[in-house]
Amino acid sequence: MKGLPEERAISLAKYMIEEGATVRQTAQKFGVSKSTVHKDITTRLKGLNTVLYEQVQEVLCRNKNERHIRGGLATREKYRAAHAMQQTRH
Repeated sequence: MKGLPEERAISLAKYMIEEGATVRQTAQKFGVSKSTVHKDITTRLKGLNTVLYEQVQEVLCRNKNERHIRGGLATREKYRAAHAMQQTRH
């Protein structure tokens, strides 16, 4: 995503709020690094739009509280796929 960093920060924040997206999902959607997303929504955004900043912080907090669940689901799916592949070999 090209353009001014300030505009990017606002676009990233709006996307995260509307979609409830994680930093990783947002980075992938916009074609930027996770570090860029994090810097934009924590540092740049705070000076640009405090209301948007507070809303995106709520999303970050919610995602942080749910990350162990997403990690567990990903691990379960990994082992299910491995088990299914092993079953097709036998």
